[in-house]
Amino acid sequence: MNETLQLTTEWDKTFPKSNHVNHRKVTFYNRYGITLAADLYEPRNVQGKLPALAVCGPFGAVKEQASGLYAQAMAKRGFLTIAFDPSYTGESGGQPRYVASPDINTEDFQAAVDFLSVQEQVDPERIGIIGICGWGGMAINAAAIDTRIKATVASTMYDMTRVNAKGYFDGEDSEEERYEKRKALNAQRIIDYRSGSYARAGGVVDPLPQDAPFFVKDYYDYYKTERGYHKRSLNSNEGWNVTSTLSFLNMPILQYAQEIRSAVLLIHGEKAHSCYFSKDAYQMLKGDNKELMLIPDAVHTDLYDRTDVIPFDQMAEFFRKNMIV
Repeated sequence: MNETLQLTTEWDKTFPKSNHVNHRKVTFYNRYGITLAADLYEPRNVQGKLPALAVCGPFGAVKEQASGLYAQAMAKRGFLTIAFDPSYTGESGGQPRYVASPDINTEDFQAAVDFLSVQEQVDPERIGIIGICGWGGMAINAAAIDTRIKATVASTMYDMTRVNAKGYFDGEDSEEERYEKRKALNAQRIIDYRSGSYARAGGVVDPLPQDAPFFVKDYYDYYKTERGYHKRSLNSNEGWNVTSTLSFLNMPILQYAQEIRSAVLLIHGEKAHSCYFSKDAYQMLKGDNKELMLIPDAVHTDLYDRTDVIPFDQMAEFFRKNMIV
C-alpha cells in the first residue's frame, strides 16, 4: 500500500478545465494493495457535506478522457467526484502493466467508495458511481456487491465478460469457439513467460482500414484523433495485455444483477452497436428504481464526450432523487 506514484501536475485532459470546480490529484488503495490515482473535482463555494460520485471508464481509457469529463460535469452540478485510473493502467499502480480483471476492476470501484466515505466534505450515506463502456458493466457488478452504493449510472455499457466469451451479438457463443480462444491465449502465456514480458493486444486499429465496421471507425474517431487521444490511454496506443482476456472468458460479472436493491440508470445511444448490452442488463434488474434511457440517434462514443448528447442534468436528478438519506 506504499507504492509511490508519479502524478503529472499539468492539466493534460482531453477536455477544457471548468472555472466552476476545484481540481486536485488524490490517491487511494484497494484491498489488493494497489494504489490508484484519481482526479478529484469539487464544486466551488459549497458548504456542508456533499453527495459524492466515483467515475471510471471507458474500457482501455484513462481518467483524462471521458471519465474526467463526466466527473467535472457532475461536480459543476453539486457533487464531489473522483475520476480514477483502474489498477495497472494510467497513473495508477500495479504490476505488470495493462492487465484487466473482472474481480480487481470491480474492487477498484469499491476502493473508490472506501476513499470517498472517509472524506471530511463527503456525506458517506450519499455515494454513487458512474461506469462508462466496459466500466458500466463493472459498475453494475460493484452495485451488486456493495451496499454502500446508493445509485449507479452505467453509460454506453459493455459487459466485457459476455463480449469476450461470446463475441459481439453473441456470434461466437459456442464451446468450440471458446476452446480455440483458450488454446490461443494459453499458448500466449508460454510465449510471454519465456520472453519475460507481456504481448500487447494493440489499441484501436491504425491506420483505419477502408472496410472497417462502423463501430471501429467510431472508436478511431475518438481514440486516434485529437478529439480523444491521450498518451496514457491503452486504446489510443498499444492496448491491453493479450492474456487479459482469459479471466473474462471464465468469470461472468452480472451473476447477481437481479439482486441489486439500489437505484440503477442505464444510458445508451439508440444507434450504438453496443446498445443490446444495456437492454439485456435492464431486463435482469428488478424493482421500480431501475431505468433505461435511450438517446435518439446517438452512437457508442457520442456518450464519451458529446456534451450536447450526454444527459448530465438527468443524471444529476437521478442521483439526487436516489441518494436521499
